[in-house]
Amino acid sequence: MLRMFLTHSRLHRMRLPLGLFLMAALSVGSVWSASAAPRTELIVLPGASSTEGIAVGRGSTFFAGDLFRGDIFRGDLQRGSAELFIDAPDGRLAVGMKVDRSGSLLFVAGGFTGQGYVYDTTTGASLASYQLASPPTTFINDVVMGREGAWFTDSLQPKLYLVPLGPGGTLGVPRTLILSGPAADTSAEFNLNGIVSTPDGSTLIVVNSGKGTLYTVNPDTGASAAIAGVNVPNADGLLLEAGRMFAVQNTDNKVAVIRLSSDLTSGTVEKVITSPQFQVPTTVARHGSQLALVNAKFDTGIPPTATQFEVVIVDS
Repeated sequence: MLRMFLTHSRLHRMRLPLGLFLMAALSVGSVWSASAAPRTELIVLPGASSTEGIAVGRGSTFFAGDLFRGDIFRGDLQRGSAELFIDAPDGRLAVGMKVDRSGSLLFVAGGFTGQGYVYDTTTGASLASYQLASPPTTFINDVVMGREGAWFTDSLQPKLYLVPLGPGGTLGVPRTLILSGPAADTSAEFNLNGIVSTPDGSTLIVVNSGKGTLYTVNPDTGASAAIAGVNVPNADGLLLEAGRMFAVQNTDNKVAVIRLSSDLTSGTVEKVITSPQFQVPTTVARHGSQLALVNAKFDTGIPPTATQFEVVIVDS
């Protein structure tokens, strides 16, 4: 959910070679009429300076991050509202994020800090901060809940990082999974980005933003294989459900809907979702029959110079 260029332990500049540095955000906009009640197409993140990641929690609750400040917003997709929820400590970033299955924990990728964070979704308390990798040769980009816990991607190294999650939400000691096979190729400027897990947790799927290629990864061994027949340039956040993959193509302002084969060896792009409200969307989450995406607005600069950031809601 992010594509960037790092220099001397800090973000010097970010190039968007058809991929990109971050994802997320919300924006204000028109209201449309549904059969039950009015719903907003755009939800503004009040006071946000940037955005990148989005995750859904219990009911219609969602969380979105301020990329460069690390702050977390909490909102309601049905009410079309959002407010600042977590004023993050200085030095944190908020890239990809995911809520655990209980709805109690929010895992957040920390970008070039090399860190991953865990927050309480009820109180906003910071429960843990993990140094998953050492700057400047790292970019912790996205996260997904797998069989054993939360898996984080690194866009600059051929590695995944697991924060184990035990019974009762017990957080374990992180460990690193070294990748082998085609997913270990880090020759692109910005590599592994979005990540999803099959429902049983037996397989992870990652995307290389620079190459536009999807790969399966064995979470036990790190062995990987390319998914044939699919090319999604500038792919960022991913969503997997019922044999379909939704891949956000940030600077292309669209979402590719991919039908995967049952053995996950191949796929076909069935359709493309677009919206005039998209302005470099980076990540996506499901709510009922709709998708919620954040507008990173990297077309205005890195960091972005836009004065408003929002979540865009579209039919799927």
